[in-house]
Amino acid sequence: MAKFVAIDAGGTKTQCWVADETRVLASATGGTVKLMSVGEEVATRRLQELVRGAAIEAHVGPDEITRTCMGLAGIGADNVRQWGEKTLRGMVSGKVAVLGDEAIALEAAFQGGPGVFVIAGTGSNVIGRCSDGTRLTAGGWGPVIGDEGSGGWIGLEAVKAALRARDRGQPTDLLEEIQGFWGLKSLGELVAKANHSKRTNFAELTTVVASGAEHGDPVALRVLERAGEDLAEQVSLVVRKMRIVRCEAGDVTRLCFTGSVLGRISLVREAMTERLKELVPEMTVSQSEVNALEGALWIARRG
Repeated sequence: MAKFVAIDAGGTKTQCWVADETRVLASATGGTVKLMSVGEEVATRRLQELVRGAAIEAHVGPDEITRTCMGLAGIGADNVRQWGEKTLRGMVSGKVAVLGDEAIALEAAFQGGPGVFVIAGTGSNVIGRCSDGTRLTAGGWGPVIGDEGSGGWIGLEAVKAALRARDRGQPTDLLEEIQGFWGLKSLGELVAKANHSKRTNFAELTTVVASGAEHGDPVALRVLERAGEDLAEQVSLVVRKMRIVRCEAGDVTRLCFTGSVLGRISLVREAMTERLKELVPEMTVSQSEVNALEGALWIARRG
């Protein structure tokens, strides 16, 4: 019986399944292997440990693997795809496919069919597919110049919004909460850390912002609402592109999602849904998060 490896390598964690033609035999979870975040040496070690660990648990040898599919964040850079393919081919037999994380998520939701998909975790991205296979995208430009509505965006925007609120004398406890979360002693230390944006993990502040919103902090609430609205705008942009290339009307009626922000923060999801009622009223938003690993496995099984 054929054996398959499916991998979802996101900005925060990496998940792996080893499966046969009918069921998942073993699973493993590890840290991110995103090269931009951890570098090639750490990423390679983590990926090797993850795949080998899952294979051992499944009692499957590397030479028994028929096909492997990995969805990888940051795939736009050629060196990222090349690293993924080289690393996997050094570990498993059979065909290897390294795709963007949005590609496996799309298949998890629609399995070759049309629809619109939004990813909102550490980063964000929107992709739509027409019935004829045409794919259109928006966003996904990374934490410094894009990724609206993502965890990284929420953390950075929360710091900025809280500082503006302080200047205006508006009530918020976010600065103190963020300072405490980061273990800093003063506002000056917070500002210094935040301004080293390339070395600061703003996505980890998402839980702080979500907690603040749950307790009614007005700044936290508005940041999360804006996150949902911005994601809706990105979805609307993809829908407009799909209409320009004359997709069928039914191609834009379904929206599915994945990622920790939309999966765990109901306020963001609700804000996105409400804004979409105005922008794309015919669209129905899924009520539950899609597991992108299912898409990677579907692709691996189909070859």
